[in-house]
Amino acid sequence: MTYRPEGRAPWVRGLVLLAPCLALAAPALADTGDTAWILTATALVLFMTLPGLALFYGGLVQGKNLLSVLAQCIAIACLMSILWVVAGYSIAFGEGNAFWGGLGKAFLGGIAPDAVVGTLPESVFVMFQMAFAIITPALIVGAYAERVSFAAVLVFSGAWLLLVYAPVAHWVWGGGWLAGMGVSDFAGGLVVHATAGVSALVFVMIMGKRAVFPTELRPPHNPAYVMLGASMLWVGWYGFNAGSALGANASAGQAMLVTHISASTAALVWMAIEWVKFGKPTLVGIATGTIAGLATITPAAGSVGPAGALVIGTLASLICYAAVVYIRGRLKIDDSLDVFAVHGVGGILGTLSIPLLAGFGPMAPGLGGMSFADKAVAQLTGVAAVCVYTAAVSAGILYVMKQVMKLRVSAEDEANGLDSTTHGESAAGHG
Repeated sequence: MTYRPEGRAPWVRGLVLLAPCLALAAPALADTGDTAWILTATALVLFMTLPGLALFYGGLVQGKNLLSVLAQCIAIACLMSILWVVAGYSIAFGEGNAFWGGLGKAFLGGIAPDAVVGTLPESVFVMFQMAFAIITPALIVGAYAERVSFAAVLVFSGAWLLLVYAPVAHWVWGGGWLAGMGVSDFAGGLVVHATAGVSALVFVMIMGKRAVFPTELRPPHNPAYVMLGASMLWVGWYGFNAGSALGANASAGQAMLVTHISASTAALVWMAIEWVKFGKPTLVGIATGTIAGLATITPAAGSVGPAGALVIGTLASLICYAAVVYIRGRLKIDDSLDVFAVHGVGGILGTLSIPLLAGFGPMAPGLGGMSFADKAVAQLTGVAAVCVYTAAVSAGILYVMKQVMKLRVSAEDEANGLDSTTHGESAAGHG
């Protein structure tokens, strides 16, 4: 049945005819379904850091440094939350220029209580992006673990958020110059994993090796913590990747599906590598492979189908495992928990895989109208720009810090463990 206004009173006919104009003039409203999902996804992403990443890293270090890693993760979470509200969100998502979001939204100024971003209340969008800003510098904890000064962790993480993470987030997600080129980074292969991985490598090269590296390294003190932390990260990653669709929609479902497939594949491939090489499939290896698969699918979660996720998961473990061996064995760089080899290499690999795998197999979304050549150039440009900028600014931050403070603890404190020497506590309790 077609509704006709002719038979109604004149004022009714007028309202009916004006309805489309009134709808256009009405303020945008948040969608309740999308809002509910992103609120959930926000909690999942925070869960990745607290306690997921903290337990994952805590299990990998020596027992005398367990609490130091946990303290670093929770302190970073608190500090990044404050700095995100003060200036980070504005730099990343403000209306500045192609390179810098500006300070127009510093302290969240100018954001009305009912403001929306897409179909979300802007307050929810702020919180969702804050959870990403928390976990990214927390990832770097794994590189300098067991020898870093706690004060240096806080100073570096704070400066790094404002000078590295937030500008790069603006370039890619905030309408900046890389977004304008067509660079794809669905959930943070560049913004999160490449920046954290490159900065981790720069940090440990400037700070130096642990006293026990590489001849006296001990195995992880608690593989059970490693597995529990990795499992929490895996569950949280559904919020990380599927939440990056910014709605409860088909894109979120597809991202969740390919995330799970990549993680599962990578875990089995890493397990197989160790089984063949050492004769035993280790729990730590399976957990590490899972994280490699998750990191590598992150930028491509909106661009590939299940078949592409199988390929990405396989390549993630093969290439990240080779990177671990090369960085530790050949280059003798003491990235304590392989942050660059797993997160940096994984994020870069996933970003570069998009032109090759976006149209591969059933359910593959494709390149969104871009040619293979244009997409490949865009992705390569994004990787090069983000890595060079991140390395240069991270080195600059550390150079300034070295002029005014120590990056690492004393040799005696390192030998005794950071739990007692820095925090005055022990994971063993007081029996």
